[in-house]
Amino acid sequence: MINKPRLLFHVQHMLGIGHRIRAERIAVACVEAGFDVTLIEGGVPALECDTPPGLTRVQLPPARAADAAFSAVVDADTGQIVDDAWRARRLAASLAALETCQPDILLVEGFPFARRAFRFELIPLVQQARTRGARTAVSVRDILVMRSDSLKVAQIAEMARSLFDTVLVHGDPGFAQLVDSFPAAAVLADRLVYTGIVSPPPPAAILDFPTSEQEGEVIVSCGGGAVGGALIRAAVAARPLSRLADRTWRILIGPNLPPEDRAVLDALPTGIIVEAARHDFTSLLAGAALSISQAGYNTVADLAVTGCPSVLVPFAGPGGKETEQPMRAALLAAAGRVICLPEQDLTPGRLAQAVDRALALPRQSQSPYRLQGATQSAAALMDLLGGEGQ
Repeated sequence: MINKPRLLFHVQHMLGIGHRIRAERIAVACVEAGFDVTLIEGGVPALECDTPPGLTRVQLPPARAADAAFSAVVDADTGQIVDDAWRARRLAASLAALETCQPDILLVEGFPFARRAFRFELIPLVQQARTRGARTAVSVRDILVMRSDSLKVAQIAEMARSLFDTVLVHGDPGFAQLVDSFPAAAVLADRLVYTGIVSPPPPAAILDFPTSEQEGEVIVSCGGGAVGGALIRAAVAARPLSRLADRTWRILIGPNLPPEDRAVLDALPTGIIVEAARHDFTSLLAGAALSISQAGYNTVADLAVTGCPSVLVPFAGPGGKETEQPMRAALLAAAGRVICLPEQDLTPGRLAQAVDRALALPRQSQSPYRLQGATQSAAALMDLLGGEGQ
């Protein structure tokens, strides 16, 4: 029996849950491609998740962002800003996972393009893996947060080149290229692999679902919910102002919605349903009249699979420093696929107007973008080993 190649995949999510979802899809695809996968997770533990055979999970001491401005890293167990003792525990836990897994490939999510607050852990982890003979790869979104410091951008590119053999860019270059949000991408040209968008599988036929969910609902979602309160409040107030005031509006709330933002959900008018984020989200979108959401990577991937007309209100963060979602939404709006309402312009009236404009959008039966990003990521990693295990 041929031993399966071993993959160690380090993931750290800080605020939302998008990084975790994308990593899960890639990890499962790698298992299906023939890898033994160890997923080491540094964010707040998931309340529920499947662990298929061939996938091992290791939970590191968990960390999260202190706030939406990412002003500090805090210990998720205590809420305290992390200190050197905590960093030492994290590094030891990551190196222990490396020792146990003995990977053929180490895959790191984001760093050094993001997660630079964890360089105390990730640089030694990558260096130790390379010393042991493992190949190394980094996994990044198609669009990164723009940096104004060109010197720092150049330093990040050189660090990525020195640490990693391959940079997996989870997007379609026909939609966005890495250079669009990372000007020093040319330094890494010989290492870039565009995998396509890491999307979910297409939903089952609408006829397989109950009639109550076939009536052209408006689906309002905000991912993990940490920064979704304003969107939810605006959607509740926009419903009676829009042409879809007679439809059911279903609001899906993520696990990280702050308590103060839940207050608006305590007394809602008839026609608005509130429930926890659902695993059959794509099926809901496939039968919906319209989606209202932010413009996170995974939500847009879900919209691409279903073709649901949508209004995007991209998260820009304090001072508009979070450029990733606004860039993604602007590109989709320019292609005529969505209506984009900038976060700073969000009011119930403007959201209702955006909803009415979005009703003219055609339902796209097929995405023009490559959507097999998880399986193509697994194939690229197997290629990095020269096709072992195939």
